[in-house]
Amino acid sequence: MAFPPNFLEEIRQRLSLASAVSRRVKLQRRGREFTGLCPFHKEKTPSFSVVEDKGFYHCFGCGAHGDVISFTMQTSNLSFPEAVEQLAKEAGLEVPRASPEERQRAQRQATLRGALDAATKYFEEQLHGPAGREALAYLGKRGVDADTVSRFRLGYAPDRRDGLKRALAKEFPEPLLLEAGLVRKSEDGRESYDYFRNRVIFPIGDRGGRIIAFGGRVLGDGQPKYLNSPETPLFEKGRVLYGWAQARAAAGGGRGPVIVVEGYMDVIALQKAGFVGAVAPLGTALTEKQIEELWRIAPEPILCFDGDSAGLRAAGRAVGRALPLLKPGVTLRFATLPEGEDPDTLILHHGVPAMREVLDRARPLAEFLWTLELQAGPVDTPERRAAFERRLEDRCREIADRTVQSHYQRFLRERLFEYFRPKYNRPRVQPVTAGRFGGRRSGALPPVVEAPPQPPVPLGRRQEEVLLAAVLNHPHLLGEVAEELASLEFSAADLDKLCQEILHLHGLRPDLDAEALQLHLSENGYAAAVESLLKPQVLNHASFARRDAEVDVVLVGWRHARTQFLRRRHSGQVAEAERALADGMTEAGWARLKALHEEREDEDKATGGLIE
Repeated sequence: MAFPPNFLEEIRQRLSLASAVSRRVKLQRRGREFTGLCPFHKEKTPSFSVVEDKGFYHCFGCGAHGDVISFTMQTSNLSFPEAVEQLAKEAGLEVPRASPEERQRAQRQATLRGALDAATKYFEEQLHGPAGREALAYLGKRGVDADTVSRFRLGYAPDRRDGLKRALAKEFPEPLLLEAGLVRKSEDGRESYDYFRNRVIFPIGDRGGRIIAFGGRVLGDGQPKYLNSPETPLFEKGRVLYGWAQARAAAGGGRGPVIVVEGYMDVIALQKAGFVGAVAPLGTALTEKQIEELWRIAPEPILCFDGDSAGLRAAGRAVGRALPLLKPGVTLRFATLPEGEDPDTLILHHGVPAMREVLDRARPLAEFLWTLELQAGPVDTPERRAAFERRLEDRCREIADRTVQSHYQRFLRERLFEYFRPKYNRPRVQPVTAGRFGGRRSGALPPVVEAPPQPPVPLGRRQEEVLLAAVLNHPHLLGEVAEELASLEFSAADLDKLCQEILHLHGLRPDLDAEALQLHLSENGYAAAVESLLKPQVLNHASFARRDAEVDVVLVGWRHARTQFLRRRHSGQVAEAERALADGMTEAGWARLKALHEEREDEDKATGGLIE
């Protein structure tokens, strides 16, 4: 609804912006302003400023700007009307209704909500009564404890035709129960009956957590296994997400990623295990509206699918629906569960760390799109490769935003080049023997033209490649040299990025072997880099880096390679300082050269005089 401008201004005047911000950010006064660390991006030096007398905030780091209403929307993941209503309550103001029609609609919705709240209480009572013993035992077997039952307001619909209808009849007339989706009309002309019977009940909330519908899981072998409320004035199935309100609160507080899973029990299991950003669509494939709602909560939600063929098809449908909606700054990530497991069973059988590892391996949408199209068919002939390239081009064209589309095209072209380059880089075929009259023999193929030779790899880059190749083949080495590796300054940006990822992973999983380390890197966007580092062209320069090298040889060889790396870097720095002095004698230049010589002496001592 539209709010009168004077009403919004009254909210801004009554509420202190600094007080609202200080609930989320530690502020320090500096003159007429307040400063602190920005809540909208990670930073170590405060760049977030609150100007109380003018009623706005601004971050000089990420550009975030707004007033008390926009701050409440972003930090609490509320829509504009929800934020206004919350702040109006804090300010002691009554929210105006713009028209009689809106007042009538609001009153009608309030009545429907009342019926749904009453139904929720009825289902809760039945779960804990004699009729709910089997349902309560079912939840116990699924690992759902009493606290979780209470927090999610789980219930049970008895196996009776009109149990709920009779319980609510005094307060809510039948037409209202029909409109709320709690009862349905009989096709044979008999009286209406309860919509849910003999089912464990999962209340479904809106963005703010207010109950708007229910999902029911049948006990026994009845069909359908899961049943959702019909659509009502409050409930549009293709827009709603189970666990919505909890995920919004978690994202607003920075308490983990938003994770999309298949069903109610998966959401409950994940939230119970500490993954409080878990949500699920309501028994259908993820819709465009649900994707848009997810982006209102977090810019990169993780879609977590089963590892079987059905899970892959579901992921493919999600990719197809997301591509046209992509915009700068918002996307999806894809995590794949081990085959035969869902989040509920994975946590139950293997614990929280196993689930966290699955989420840590989530791949960007672009990477996942590449994998999907690559698995669509073989690419072992020029024609099939051309078809593969055409499919990728067609998928890129589905992206409406031109900027995002161009970046996808560039990314996929680079992947195509990296993927097919080894296949085309074959030894040259010998020329065919000349025929009697100087031409080719009948039926002979023309010679293959050799591709132009690749430029030689600079020595500095090759040294950096050798250091990382040794770590890829011998991750145990990091237990000895992690700090030494972290101190190196790689000149190649791609290798430096890979190095940081290796060190990050080692900090999380120091027990990873070579295969697990390389698999993790390959699945997270470093496949081309890993393949390149493990080629003979790199390993021929350093036998200690090869997979079959002895453990003690690896450590000695790596440290010697590091010494060579430091020597080259130091020599380059000294030469640069000497050139600067030749251009102009300055005190700063002499100080720089002196510092380099002192550093050289320190390195000599640390490496036993190996640096010359």
